[in-house]
Amino acid sequence: MDEGIIIDQLEELAERFGLQICYEAINLDEEAAYVAGGLCQLRGEYLIIINSRLTIKERIETLARALKHFDLDQVYTKPAIRELLNRIPATFVRPNATE
Repeated sequence: MDEGIIIDQLEELAERFGLQICYEAINLDEEAAYVAGGLCQLRGEYLIIINSRLTIKERIETLARALKHFDLDQVYTKPAIRELLNRIPATFVRPNATE
C-alpha cells in the first residue's frame, strides 16, 4: 500500500477516535534527544503531535504508535492498516477512549 494512502487511513482512524493531529516543527538543539512526537493529553483531551520534519515513514510509525493506545477492536480498519498496527507492540496503558 502506498505510504500516502497509509497516512491518510491512519489520520482517518484517529479522527474516528476524536483525536486531533497536530503537525508541528519541533525545534531542538544538537544535544537534545530525538523527538518524533506522540500521544498527549491536554486539558483532558487526547491529541497526537507529530514532528513535521519527519519523513512520511517516520510519521506513519509515530501515528501508528499513538493509535496503538486505543481499543482498535471497536472500529473497523482495513486489513493492511490492521496488520501494520498489529506489528507495533502495545507497551503503554491505553487511555480510556470512551470518555
